[in-house]
Amino acid sequence: MVIVDHNIGEWLFARFFMRLDLHNHTTRCNHATGSIDEYIKRAIDLGIDIYGFSEHAPIKGGFDSRYRLSVDDLDEYERDILDARERYKDNIDIRLAYEVDFIAGYLEDRVIEADVDYLIGSIHFIDRWGFDNPEFIGGWSSRDINEVWEEYFSAVRAMADSGLFNIVGHLDLIKIFKFMPKRDIRLIAKDALMAIKKSNMALELNSAGYRKPIEEPYPSRELLEVAYELDIPITFGSDAHSIEQIGSRYRDIIDLAKSIGYSKAVSFKHKDREVFEI
Repeated sequence: MVIVDHNIGEWLFARFFMRLDLHNHTTRCNHATGSIDEYIKRAIDLGIDIYGFSEHAPIKGGFDSRYRLSVDDLDEYERDILDARERYKDNIDIRLAYEVDFIAGYLEDRVIEADVDYLIGSIHFIDRWGFDNPEFIGGWSSRDINEVWEEYFSAVRAMADSGLFNIVGHLDLIKIFKFMPKRDIRLIAKDALMAIKKSNMALELNSAGYRKPIEEPYPSRELLEVAYELDIPITFGSDAHSIEQIGSRYRDIIDLAKSIGYSKAVSFKHKDREVFEI
């Protein structure tokens, strides 16, 4: 069934029980294992219908280059994914994307302007401090936790306000090590969620949080409930950096979404939104 939304001028497609996994990495980020073919074959075995590679994009000036693609590798990365898309087109729908760290003034034009299916906007740094990296966990001891959370969601809001991205990556990644604020998280995130709504972005349910000290998905139930009230669409990603992480805890995040009231999820192709039943 094809649905046309004349208000936003996009073609929207609906099909029952589509399985989406739009947030996944390759060895080109320098902290993942497994080949592109191994990832795709595993996704096919799991019955995933749409599988997206969204490699960590380079940051201008070579910042954090140990954990991401280099500018010199962008063309090869895109060719690799497009080649795989063609080779596996009869078995699975492969999407090409980037996960972009939003740091004002440090976005690579080549990435933002890339001919890809979607861009995931994420926050991994506060004042160049990699708050989610175990190597820099000591930084939490010298900071006010409440202020860190405020700064984080201020950055999420700025990312949404930029209008450059299709999907919000792991909305509340800041909780990864269980350094929790005293203030109501829904109030801290309110302006960011309003900006996400205004920018027409989708929110990913990211199962990687189950593998981290927080032991729950991104976002939390309480933030997802607010997103549902705001009618913010959702999508799904396992954030896989290894073969065994592909599609991880998929049933759990589907059940979470449905328990809150969601019945549809979105994907993107050439940055046009598609809507599927879940």
